[in-house]
Amino acid sequence: MKNYLFMFLTVIVSSMYLFPFEFSFLPGMNTKMLLGGLGLIILTIQLAKKQDALIDYNIFSLSVIAILISLTALFSVTLNATAETSYVTYIVSMWVWASGAYTVVTFIRKVHGYSSVRIVCNYLIAVCVAQCVLALMIDTYPTFKNAVHIFVGKIAGIVDNIHMLDDRNRLYGIGAALDIAGSRFSAILFMITYLCVKYQKELSKTQLLLYIFSFLFIALVGNMIARTTTVGLLLSIVYFIYASRNQVYHLINKEARLWKYVTGGLVVFLVAVTVIYNRDAQIQANIRFAFEGFFSLVEEGRWDVGSNKTLANMYVFPETLKTWLIGDGYFENPTSDPTYTGYMWKGFYQGTDVGYLRFIFFFGMIGLGLFIAFMCKVCTSCMKKFAEQKFLFAMLLAINFIVWFKVSTDIFLIFALFLCIGEDENREVTSQL
Repeated sequence: MKNYLFMFLTVIVSSMYLFPFEFSFLPGMNTKMLLGGLGLIILTIQLAKKQDALIDYNIFSLSVIAILISLTALFSVTLNATAETSYVTYIVSMWVWASGAYTVVTFIRKVHGYSSVRIVCNYLIAVCVAQCVLALMIDTYPTFKNAVHIFVGKIAGIVDNIHMLDDRNRLYGIGAALDIAGSRFSAILFMITYLCVKYQKELSKTQLLLYIFSFLFIALVGNMIARTTTVGLLLSIVYFIYASRNQVYHLINKEARLWKYVTGGLVVFLVAVTVIYNRDAQIQANIRFAFEGFFSLVEEGRWDVGSNKTLANMYVFPETLKTWLIGDGYFENPTSDPTYTGYMWKGFYQGTDVGYLRFIFFFGMIGLGLFIAFMCKVCTSCMKKFAEQKFLFAMLLAINFIVWFKVSTDIFLIFALFLCIGEDENREVTSQL
């Protein structure tokens, strides 16, 4: 029982890391910062005791690129005389994420005696399932929503007050909301698919069914929270079909049990969702929002999503060479800049939320190039460290770059968790699977 309580606590800590937020009674201090501070304390204690701190040396090479990103951002805002601070302190943000990741992995190591890629993935999956449950509870039970609103204030990187999410008429969890949540849900959906395919022979029936249920549940509710989740859903489906294609011809074989469980789980899940869909008007509205494109395809014969036109209008490009190279020094909408006298857009600078374009408008192709190099370095570091799972990391990077066509967010925080895993302990665990 004690161990289960510690596992539950580790899930909470992992959630506070993956989906950071501010407590209403601690304004200005989000859970990412708290975990980052705790991570520094843990590192200091372990180093003082001459223990192996198990923080990857790649962190330091990544720091060099992060410093260059910060300097490029500083150069852009200085040259353009703006008051923007986004990415100027990216080196600090990177280290806060890395330190917070170390805290999470330390908790995992205390519970299980070791850490591994697979165990970290399992905790991230549990977090996303929990966030989807919380989102449904917040949407269904006003008393629970009010309680959340009392204790939760700002959601880091999303809104300045959780009450603002109610105006969006969207589901949200505790720290999990909008496209930032969607990008992380996408990464976790692919993790589930990867684990099912790679370890299908070692997984028990119960484990497989839990993975399949988690995938379907996150795919459904995650899309209600943010339709960016569809990126991970589609990539997962393509990968699953390709990786297990040969099993289709041997469905009577034991080797094809994954297909059997997936098919059976999907049928049961769809029946349950259909029943709920026809009985609950609110759930029906949420599902239609989540899969608007699929509904329009079936009902109207064409793929039509309301946000597509909005996104298409966001593809605006710089008009000067200077902007292409070093940007205009604005990442957010310059409404709070007293020196700005130009046009005020609704939303972000130049009216675009497209990741690639926001980076270009902020610190140009130079900054964007450095940021791409940073993400590639994170990925290759994980791939070299954990060669057996290198395909997983390559696809996480692909998800990040695909999401940038929609929104400006990165999933360094997920890679950071894996960088904090000891290579030897992961190899040792992998060999036992």
